[in-house]
Amino acid sequence: MIIEIANITIDPARATEFEAAVAKAAPLFRIAEGCRGMALQRVIEDPARYKLVVQWETVEHHTVKFRGSEGFLAWRSLVGPFFVGTPVVIHTKTVATHF
Repeated sequence: MIIEIANITIDPARATEFEAAVAKAAPLFRIAEGCRGMALQRVIEDPARYKLVVQWETVEHHTVKFRGSEGFLAWRSLVGPFFVGTPVVIHTKTVATHF
């Protein structure tokens, strides 16, 4: 399992609208090939910052299949207007679980 973490910054005055747009976009991830889960987290110390956390079977399911899809274009259309800057995206995988 691969975890995509997208660091997103928005105008915090538009947080309610942004969160509603992400909720509206969630079905696009649900039907995306290789997507196994999606969550939006807000940074407590900086309410302008969010982390979108998406579980993918492989990196390619995100970077090739989803980003090359109509679903990605629809996602960006819904949430892109809220971005203050370009989201920073990384991919991780668990190498050890200790408890």
